[in-house]
Parts: sequence; C-alpha cells; structure tokens
Amino acid sequence: MIGSLARLVRGSVPTADLDDRDPDYIRDNLPGLWLLATIWHRAEVRGLEHIPEQGPVLLVGNHSGGNASPDTLIFTLAFSAWFGVERRFHQLAHNLVVSYPGIGAMLRRFGTVAASPENARRALRSGAAVLVYPGGDWEVSRPSWQSARIDFGGRRGFLRLALEERVPIVPVVSIGGQETALFLGRGEALARLLRIDRAFRMKTLPISLAVPWGLNVGDLLSHLPFPAKITIQCLPPIDLEQWFGPDPQVDDVYESVVTEMQEALSRLAAERRFPLVG
Repeated sequence: MIGSLARLVRGSVPTADLDDRDPDYIRDNLPGLWLLATIWHRAEVRGLEHIPEQGPVLLVGNHSGGNASPDTLIFTLAFSAWFGVERRFHQLAHNLVVSYPGIGAMLRRFGTVAASPENARRALRSGAAVLVYPGGDWEVSRPSWQSARIDFGGRRGFLRLALEERVPIVPVVSIGGQETALFLGRGEALARLLRIDRAFRMKTLPISLAVPWGLNVGDLLSHLPFPAKITIQCLPPIDLEQWFGPDPQVDDVYESVVTEMQEALSRLAAERRFPLVG
C-alpha cells in the first residue's frame, strides 16, 4: 500500500474537481462527527463571525497533529454548521492525504483538494472560502513542546495568491493538535537519507510516540489521536491593500501576519493549564 501511495504522490498534483464536495454528505455526517469532536477533543471554535459572510476568502491556519491532524476536520465542521453546508468551502491538503485510501475519498466529499497554487486559485475563483496551511508538513511535524509556535518555514506563497486574486485573509490559529501525539522531531536527516522527499514530496519524516504504534516513524499509517482539547480562533479579516497600501511588500506583510497569529496563539496557550486537558 505504501508503494502505491508513493506512486500516487510522486505524480503531478491532480487538478481539483471542486464538484467532489458533497453538501448532502456533509449535512448527513456533520452532527455525528461534531458530537465525536466535542466529546473526544472538547472542540471549541471561536470568531467565525470574523469570516466574510459571502465571497472568496483565504483562511490561513497554523497546522498541527501529524497526518491525523484533527484541526482541519474540526474547523470544517464548525464552518459548515455556521455558514450552512451549501456555502463553498475547500481545504488544501498534501497529495498524500488526498490520495490515502478510504479517508481521502471522505475528505474530498468534505471539500478537501490537493494543495497547489492552481487548485487554490480555481477554488477562490469559484467564490469559495479556502483554507491553507502554509507551514505544511514542516509545521505539522514540529516537536510537541513547540505547540504554541507559528512556523511557516518562510513560505510566502499564500500572500502572493491573496494579492493576485484580491481576496482578504482571515488568520485561523489553533492549539492542542500537537498534543494528540508526543512529537519528538521532524526527522529531516532521516527523510533525506531515505529519499522521502522524492517518494512523497515531503522534507520530514516525523518521529513520535503514538497509539497504536508506540514509536511511530513517518506517521504514514497515521495514528489514533490522544484526546487533547482543541481550541481554534479566527481573527479579524485582513485586506492586504487596505492595510499595506496599493503595492504591498510580501516580506513586510509576511512578518506582520505571522506576528499577529503568533500573538493570538500565545494568548490561547496562556489559557491552558495542562497538556491534553487544556
């Protein structure tokens, strides 16, 4: 199975079929999944009123939890409950996630598409809200003791996309996902040694302690997340031209957005008393 996944991921990123998103499927499954999220992760999503009620918008999040990241599903459920399942909403994910047997098909019905500038552009031009994680596999694999740290790895493509498409940005910060396993390190050297970057287009091979595997290298088979409390906060929208002028400098905008998100994430971290418990 891993070999088949590698062949899928090595191929070109598939063009998103935005019609894979199935509002009826979301409507049928939303109550049960939200009940599970509120019981297992005591999920709390704040600030959805900051998201524009209509039109395209780029939602920019910090990413946590390895390949079993619960943040995306929790936020997708909350977004659909708040705005209704008919509003277009797409989430960008690594090709590995979209290609994974079983779970990939389910996520596509919730609106998940393979991450690429072209797919993001198509989704925005369809009028959708689009969720991106600039930090990608780099951020999602950071050690658990860096849970309260925004780390996009210097990736600025999301800003160029927002400027080109003239859409507002809504920062979305989340905490708790990096406590759903004990992440010990990104494993960059191991990824290079095993040529994971060529097989799966990933520069990391995270090492963690997770259920049911114990020592979990790569997280390619995912894991059962610990029941950590997940809290997600949407911040007020940012109109880049209004905030930074008609010719924004990407580096300046990047530092400003990351700083604002880091301050918000630090406030969420300050609310927590204990790992997992929140």
